[in-house]
Amino acid sequence: MTIAIAVNLVGYNPAWPRMAAQFSAQLDVLGPLLAVVHHIGSTSVVGMVAKPVIDLMPLVADLAEFDRKQGDVEALGYAWHGEYGIEGRRFCTLADADGTRIAQLHFYEQSSPHAKRQLAFRDYLRAFPDVAGAYVVEKRRACALFPNDSTAYSGEKGAWIRGVEVKALAWSVGESANP
Repeated sequence: MTIAIAVNLVGYNPAWPRMAAQFSAQLDVLGPLLAVVHHIGSTSVVGMVAKPVIDLMPLVADLAEFDRKQGDVEALGYAWHGEYGIEGRRFCTLADADGTRIAQLHFYEQSSPHAKRQLAFRDYLRAFPDVAGAYVVEKRRACALFPNDSTAYSGEKGAWIRGVEVKALAWSVGESANP
């Protein structure tokens, strides 16, 4: 089942880090299973144009044990979508009273290569404003093509993101100093 919603790109909101911290704090219900929560996605990059949806990447010690905590996550108001196309991920979404999505959780085990990739991409955009600016151009291009289908919008950006991820991963381990 795909979750297609309209793409609404907005300018950076300085409240996003605070909102991310609030959503992160709620995950303390998971206790010691929860290792850390990272704010990822475009709302985590200062100045970035983004869909106004907070993406968090909570890392857990054991994914099988985490699966037994599904009810705890759902009790916070999140819808549980399982892997949702990425092996080793547990994807959850939160909507406001009007049904507008406001947060997404991408749970992984601490050692997940997907987690390393997402953190490298975020950190690379933060470190290289010119690459972040090129990403804004790519986002606007994809949005113009698919304004009412967030799934197609994400797919359209995929090749650009994968290309930058390769550079970001190399940069994150010191193999390259710049884009």
